[in-house]
Amino acid sequence: MSKMAKKTDVLLIGAGIMSATLGALIKELSPDWNIQVYEKLDQPGMESSNEWNNAGTGHSALCELNYTPQKEDGTVEIAKAVNVNEQFQLSRQFWAYLAEKGRIQDPSEFIMPIAHMSLVQGEDNIDFLRKRFDKLSAHPLFPGMEYTEDPATLEEWAPLLTEGRPATEERLAATKVESGTDVNFGALTRILFDQLEGQGVGVHYNHEVKDLKQKADGSWEVKIMNHEENRLEFHSAPFVFIGAGGGSLHLLQKTGIPESKQIGGFPVSGLFMVCNNEEVIEKHAAKIYGKAKVGAPPMSVPHLDTRFIDGKKSLLFGPFAGFSPKFLKTGSNLDLIASVKPNNVLTMLAAGAKEMSLTKYLIEQLMLSDEDRLKELKEFIPNARLEDWDIVVAGQRVQVIKDTEKGGKGTLQFGTEVVNSQDGSVAALLGASPGASTAVHVMLDVLGRCFPEQMPAWEGKIKEMIPSYGKQLADHPELFEELFEQTGKALKLN
Repeated sequence: MSKMAKKTDVLLIGAGIMSATLGALIKELSPDWNIQVYEKLDQPGMESSNEWNNAGTGHSALCELNYTPQKEDGTVEIAKAVNVNEQFQLSRQFWAYLAEKGRIQDPSEFIMPIAHMSLVQGEDNIDFLRKRFDKLSAHPLFPGMEYTEDPATLEEWAPLLTEGRPATEERLAATKVESGTDVNFGALTRILFDQLEGQGVGVHYNHEVKDLKQKADGSWEVKIMNHEENRLEFHSAPFVFIGAGGGSLHLLQKTGIPESKQIGGFPVSGLFMVCNNEEVIEKHAAKIYGKAKVGAPPMSVPHLDTRFIDGKKSLLFGPFAGFSPKFLKTGSNLDLIASVKPNNVLTMLAAGAKEMSLTKYLIEQLMLSDEDRLKELKEFIPNARLEDWDIVVAGQRVQVIKDTEKGGKGTLQFGTEVVNSQDGSVAALLGASPGASTAVHVMLDVLGRCFPEQMPAWEGKIKEMIPSYGKQLADHPELFEELFEQTGKALKLN
């Protein structure tokens, strides 16, 4: 049966934002290539990319304090914030290109302007925020950043922060950038897949990838269960991308490539409080990020988040971490156990021994009551009432565990990781934040790793779609200003 495998040029596993972005890039660069997408659920963007399963910030490091750590000598390091911002600009440019070409009809369906704020309390944290502001506000990629410790200004920026706050409390300080965005990655994923199908890309739902084997000619045979027709199918392609969210690790392990060894995954789930009171929702218009608690993973930084979902303004607070052994919301309770292999068991054990603070944090989070969560919300909204908020279970995140030179054996990675075979025939996307916001940068990285022979011919088209490609905008402030204005118009943000 495998000899009758259907052939395609590019096979994408998972109908999330990463496969959507890679498919959209390839279709622009090589329109004649045959692309087939296989998704085990019945719709695109239902797991990590879904709007209810991610924070939707449009991570551009304007407000996320974990991207600007304070060093032991008291100085604030902004290199990661600059890097994340640079990467988000690539996404913004590509989306603007798609909008200008009519590939995206109405950008407001997935991206909206919203202020990004950072909020801290207490003298030490205020000192940190002031230092962070001094560095970022002087950087060309962070224009227009404002800083205040004035209660009247805070009330103007975000009235929910100050209403009912006791005058005896420690002082607050905040920064604000008006040019931030809210990105609905679920909506964007659906838009991109609709467009890809219109361009002849085959998108197959209810199709679950069961196995991958490399053939003698270097191409991959992919065994797929067609749940719609209850039968096994075999497909082959010279290039396979595994963009299956939390499910990517298991599929990467099935490839058997050397690069898949000594890699593990640790699942972290989350909860959000979602406001059901329209009066409260209308009083707030910003994304406000605080500081992470000790031991908390970066994606658990508390934030009060204005979102635009299904054409409606929403207000979320969280996330609160949880634990489930599942690697996907729709996964199995055996996912974590099944990911432990002879080649990664020592890596996993080493991580467990090193990450006791994370374990302690997760246990504390699991024990939180609704009243405990309300208490944390009151740090942002002193007048918050429990009856105004519902609980929504967010998506699963699988943090990568691997051996590194710097971190040693079993180091937990808090980022997005691309793993590819040496011959470039297969690549997998692992990890979490900033993830979706930097999808274009990550997928350009995949193209560079896996299609080095085609890249010289593609470079001109890539620069047409993403004008800053190959440049650091931080070194070209005038270009940044020009592109920011241009993309803002194309995406209807100005």
